[in-house]
Amino acid sequence: MFYSAFRAVVLVPLLRWLFRPRVEGLGRVPQHGAAIVAGNHQSFTDQFLMGVVLRRRISFLAKQEYFTGRGLKGRLAAAFFRGLGAIPVDRSGRAAGQAAVDEGVRVLGRGELLGIFPEGTRSHDGRMYKGKVGVAEMAIRSGAPVVPCAMIGTFEAQPAGRRLPRLVPVTVRFGEPLDFSRYAGMADNRHVLRAVTDEIMYAILKLSGQEYVDMYAVDARAQLAAHGSGPALADAAGAAQLAPVPDRTPGDRPAAARHAAPGEGRHAA
Repeated sequence: MFYSAFRAVVLVPLLRWLFRPRVEGLGRVPQHGAAIVAGNHQSFTDQFLMGVVLRRRISFLAKQEYFTGRGLKGRLAAAFFRGLGAIPVDRSGRAAGQAAVDEGVRVLGRGELLGIFPEGTRSHDGRMYKGKVGVAEMAIRSGAPVVPCAMIGTFEAQPAGRRLPRLVPVTVRFGEPLDFSRYAGMADNRHVLRAVTDEIMYAILKLSGQEYVDMYAVDARAQLAAHGSGPALADAAGAAQLAPVPDRTPGDRPAAARHAAPGEGRHAA
């Protein structure tokens, strides 16, 4: 009830007035049953806008710290995130990624809509970065379709580090649902997880028109912190391996799947 009231009275009017988002392909999002909406992540406003334009409730996974703050400020923050449909997840420790995946599967098991940003963190430069495989594991274990979603203009509106958004045109574009039920029982296969994730990211990329960087956003941020911005970052990242994602299917077993990065496993979310 709180979600519905908060969404109707506060969130929808405010964000529609601020951004006047254009919506494309809304009919591609299932109105009933479990589904994953997977989007590119450019701005703090992404999940808010995604929730505003949809006709049904959508849940997002959020770190538990958002719900455990003390005092009035902490209680208000917790109420705010619950009003957005956020679900607290303990992200501490080595099992944090698996905890997020398991919670996502539980949400989908209840027939709900789950929003996720596979890049794991916001892009610092407006480009798209490599997706983490948690989205693939959720899709395969739950059997839920994945609806690709492109957030267009949100980086220009509020890039990372900017407190107040600019009033610029924003578009939320949904693609055709992707069905991965043929991979049922293969959620432990890291090659399948990598390839399914790449297919999802490519579907988002085709909708967004972004440039693609074949590295994780968190690694790009680390290199940015170490080497600064501009050409120095590009040099340090080996020109960031900038390239479009090839049009492929999970059966192609891309190189990224055959040679997983050190520390990358099936539990990455």
